[in-house]
Amino acid sequence: MRYLCLIHFDETLLDTLAAPARAALERESRACEDELRTRGQLVAAHALQRAKATKVVQLRQGRIASRDGPFSQTKEQLGGFLLIDVPDLSAAIQVAARLPMARHASIQVRRVAVVERMA
Repeated sequence: MRYLCLIHFDETLLDTLAAPARAALERESRACEDELRTRGQLVAAHALQRAKATKVVQLRQGRIASRDGPFSQTKEQLGGFLLIDVPDLSAAIQVAARLPMARHASIQVRRVAVVERMA
């Protein structure tokens, strides 16, 4: 089963980490991804650009609207994701808990829905 691990954190957190601590976090994250890849559990993993580079797109009454975003009441923003393939939710939670960013972030774990295509 595939699960998406959405990594939400306060972007200013990374700015406050000392250079050695940030480098260590990046090394640990790469090592964790390598381990998941070796186990055949990692499908994809990517960091995202800062929230200020985000655009929110909507289509309303046939018109495209694009605005800066995201705007929310929380300090945490979506900063990256991992798409994993594990047997069940319990295994997905264990993977999320092993991510180095879990020490600094909230990891949302969601099963990928299987949508049947109409023929």
